[in-house]
Amino acid sequence: MNTGIFTDYESNVRRYGLSFPTVFTKALGATVWDEAGKPFIDFLVGSGALNYGHNNPDIIAPAIEYLVGENILLSLDMYTVAKREFIEVFVDSILKPRGLSYKIQFPGPTGTNANEAALALARKYTGRSSVMAFTNAFHGMSLGSLAMSGSASTRELGGVARHDVIRVPYDGYPNKAFDSASYIDFVLGDPGSGIEKPAAIILETIQAEGGLNTASAAWLIEIQRICRKHDVLLIVDDIQAGSGRTGDFFSFEFAKLEPDIVCLSKSLSGSGSPFSIVLIRPEIDIWKPGEHSGTFRGNNLAFVTARAMCKMWSDGQFTAGVERTAAKLQRHLDHLVAKFPNCIEQKRGRGLMAGLKCRSQAVVGRVHDVAFENGLLIESSGPNRDVIKVLPPITITDDDLEHGIAILDHALKEQANAH
Repeated sequence: MNTGIFTDYESNVRRYGLSFPTVFTKALGATVWDEAGKPFIDFLVGSGALNYGHNNPDIIAPAIEYLVGENILLSLDMYTVAKREFIEVFVDSILKPRGLSYKIQFPGPTGTNANEAALALARKYTGRSSVMAFTNAFHGMSLGSLAMSGSASTRELGGVARHDVIRVPYDGYPNKAFDSASYIDFVLGDPGSGIEKPAAIILETIQAEGGLNTASAAWLIEIQRICRKHDVLLIVDDIQAGSGRTGDFFSFEFAKLEPDIVCLSKSLSGSGSPFSIVLIRPEIDIWKPGEHSGTFRGNNLAFVTARAMCKMWSDGQFTAGVERTAAKLQRHLDHLVAKFPNCIEQKRGRGLMAGLKCRSQAVVGRVHDVAFENGLLIESSGPNRDVIKVLPPITITDDDLEHGIAILDHALKEQANAH
């Protein structure tokens, strides 16, 4: 493999190229191929940005048609046909069937752009500066988002002091016996707690980078109740867990939440094209024209592919297939947990956003390497990088899912036999 150009000229900050030392050239569905023609099953899918697989024909065909038609590609926040059609389908296929009513903000195209916009709006709306964020949270790589992150190494990036964040325990932190929701409710109501009332509480229903920690429906419902009680906005960062990853379109549907603000990105375009939106309860939408901006908030190609993706959620066969695949993945992982107790502590996550908490970082490192050698791409997660993230496309075929799981099984067996 000719990788010299990357070694010579690309910054040391690159990571995935070092983890997967080959040169990829082609992708379709759940499979990517390298230059030598070797296939790999993809359980990484762009860190959750390709939930619908690579080059999904139902999503890519409208994009090709759009590209050859001399259509608008970049429009800032001007009105275009592509934008109108995306909004219509998003409202009709996603929001209305779920009984949700939101205004849609188009910030810059990445997840952290959406979170920054949500935080800025919450602070503007409430007139308060601090935000409550959780242990092991991750919300992006720009300064406001970095401040919300739980990991010390992440928070320290950029060398700028970050304030106005109140760190509180996530569901099950430090252990199941501790009722963190009750603690949050108490400190917000106690004038002696030393904790000021925040503008918002921001949370992920499943902490993707934090180790696939999963909040229960009961805890999420209680956090929403606490927010309402104390006049604090609830922001759900659904950037990695949303857009179908858990089996529902939104990761909070199972708890029947109605957040004040929802942030979506990653797989929202369905194609890997950068796109994010902020969903805002109408009475909170107090932005003045031009008050929040972003050059690439009018990525029309993403509007086209996102529209195609959203239409899929109106198809009962599609949604039933996603549910079936999620159940299959969970059964496969239960089997691995039972089979390799010396390697795996527990299964984490929900639906098609799953993880295997391993006994050590060394186990994950070895499993990652053996899996790659045998044609499977997986990623690690968690503050100690001791969780194997399992993120197949939500559209993966049964054969590809079983093939990927078989490679993971083989890698875990090699690790188990080594001890």
